[in-house]
Order: sequence, then structure tokens, then C-alpha cells
Amino acid sequence: MRRVLLRCLHVLVVAVVAVMGGARPAAAIAYGDDVPEGGYPFSVRLTMTGLPTGDGGTRDSSCSGALIAPRWVITAGHCFRDGDGRHVSRTVARSTTATVGRTDLRGTAGRQIDVIGVHQAETGDVALAELETAVTGIEPLRMATSPPAAGEKVRLTGYGRTEDTDVETSPRLQTGVFIVDGVGASVLEVSGSSPRPDTSACPHDSGGPYFRERPDAAPELVAVVSTGPECPHTGADLGARTDGLAAWITGTMDSGRNGGRFLLPAALVLVAAGALAVAVIVRRGGRARSAGAATRLPSR
Repeated sequence: MRRVLLRCLHVLVVAVVAVMGGARPAAAIAYGDDVPEGGYPFSVRLTMTGLPTGDGGTRDSSCSGALIAPRWVITAGHCFRDGDGRHVSRTVARSTTATVGRTDLRGTAGRQIDVIGVHQAETGDVALAELETAVTGIEPLRMATSPPAAGEKVRLTGYGRTEDTDVETSPRLQTGVFIVDGVGASVLEVSGSSPRPDTSACPHDSGGPYFRERPDAAPELVAVVSTGPECPHTGADLGARTDGLAAWITGTMDSGRNGGRFLLPAALVLVAAGALAVAVIVRRGGRARSAGAATRLPSR
């Protein structure tokens, strides 16, 4: 019992440190493996060009993510921040694109689509990016409805750096296996397992999917990369849990899809109202002339 309490306390302390800024956002995977061509096609690279900076300039950046519906990508909330570092529910770069189904970014496989909307979760470091057009031919990653248990293994994919000191991100999708060390209210604590104990998330892996794999079922998303120490390292990284966000995700996707559904009915209402107004005016005019002979309208 004491060990369980100590583990819960450790997870809580790590989570508080992350929220207070003690650990910086994780940003490909250090000491990971190259993903075989066509593997994990739901993995997404988000590219932001022309991000505003606090001094009035601009910079370019990127994050990782996962396709969870034909027009929706899940990623980390901190991937969308304004010049002052605040999380915002909008794109902030001059151009934000999602590359889906492209194992090697130097190739032409998959799709590259503009991001047209951002929705921040009310709790946790999670956001949804809405795509301009739907992705076809790629099976989205399923959402888990229950968290992983301590000791369970999960896989991560990401397009970040392979070392913290690297200047460029990896052009090829990377992957690694992690062990769940602890489960908090909104976070997972994970540490490297394979191919090495110091396999770890790096800058620009932010938003990359942690997902469980089962031989008899499709992979399921349990969290996205949120924060961690400099890479490579042994010990904990934090992922933002997604298993408890099903209602918010469904509601957000429904509102996004329904955004244009009311345009046609609204237009029809306006036309009907206009026609009714004209009819009333004509009828009143006819009544005013009813004392005299009826006036014949010219035929057309």
C-alpha cells in the first residue's frame, strides 16, 4: 500500500512540475527505430511556417500528431501558442499543414493538407486540428476508452529530433516502445523500453501518439506527448491522457462538421421571409384597389 501511495505521489509531483513549467515541452525519438515504409500511416507531421515570436519576429516549427478521423488530427495543446506562449484555439502561423501517411518526409506518399481550425481541450495538454479536406485511404487511429495500467507497454511514433542538440528534425518517422510507470488524472508517466532504456521523446515529438498494440485488435490511442527532460534520457516523460476526452472529441468534431449545415436552411428562411413580405405588400395593395376595377398585370 505504501508503494502505491508513493507512486501516486510521484506522478502527482511530476505533473505539477510540468504544469508549472519545470519541464519544457517535448519536442524524433532518441534511440528509436526507423518506421518501415507505410507503417503507422495515421501518424501526422504538423508544420508551422511563420510563427510569431515575442520580439515581433517569426520562426518555423513542427509537432507530431495522429489522424483520429478523416478531417481531424489530435496533438498537444502547446503546439498552438501565440507569441506570448499562451495556448490558443486557432492557427497562429502564416501556414499550418498536416502531412499524413508519409513515412519519409522526403517522399511524396500520403497527403499534405492545410489546417483550418484548432480546438483546445478544457483539461490536459491536448488539442484537435481540423483539416481543410478529408483524408481517404488511411485508417484513423482508434481512441481508447480506458487508460493503460502501470507496467503496460505502449508505442510512440513521432517526427521530432533524434537528439536534443540536433538542429533538424528527423525526415523519417521514428518509433519506440515505452513502459507506463504511473497513471495520473490527466497524464501518463512513461519511460523507455525498446529499443533501449533511454529511448525517449525529443523536441518536435510533441503531440505524437502513445498507443497500445494488441495482436487481436487495432491500435488504440491512450495519450499524446506532452513534456519531458532533455533527450536522450532514462526515466520519465509525460503524456497527456486522451482516454477520458471522448465526449469532448466527439462534440468538437460534430460541431466542426455541422458548421456549414445551417447555411442552406438559413438562406431558405431568408428567402421565404422575403417572399412572404412581398406577398403581404401585394395583397395589401390589392385590397387598397378593391374599390375600383381590377387592374390587369402585363403578362410576361
